[in-house]
Amino acid sequence: MKQLFFSLLTLITVGACGQSDKSKRPSPPAIVTETVSSGAIVTIDYSQPSLKGRKIGTELAPYGQVWRTGANEATVFEVSKDVKIEGQSLPAGKYGLYSIPGETEWTIIFNKTWKQWGTQYKEADDALRVKVSPAKVDALNEKMTFVIDKSGKISLSWGDTVVAFMVK
Repeated sequence: MKQLFFSLLTLITVGACGQSDKSKRPSPPAIVTETVSSGAIVTIDYSQPSLKGRKIGTELAPYGQVWRTGANEATVFEVSKDVKIEGQSLPAGKYGLYSIPGETEWTIIFNKTWKQWGTQYKEADDALRVKVSPAKVDALNEKMTFVIDKSGKISLSWGDTVVAFMVK
């Protein structure tokens, strides 16, 4: 019995240690940081899901449903000082970044609970929601990617879609 217990404990320990290297995940981690023109430092810490032949809106990030805007843990959106996002106030701090994708409109959600598994979203914890329009692009982006411009424009690119919002 003791031998079985120690064998199981070893398997659990080895499995847990193997998961600590996030770069080995199918959706690897990424981080982007920029000081925008308002002086705020914006950081987005996320995991990059890949299309792998799937379609956004149906097989991935279903239209009309809350999506974790990334993979694995919740995407963390951090601002060093109070900012305005699409003209609405967001206090300095860390937020879980979620969205509701749509063909003609996306809702970008900044949730007060940032340190959690990505699918454990609670609407009651929303700090801010803004609506933006997606755009189609010619170049296909296999991995979901965030870009922060010094002007404060943040773009999420994935597949043939780009979703952008302004931080000032």
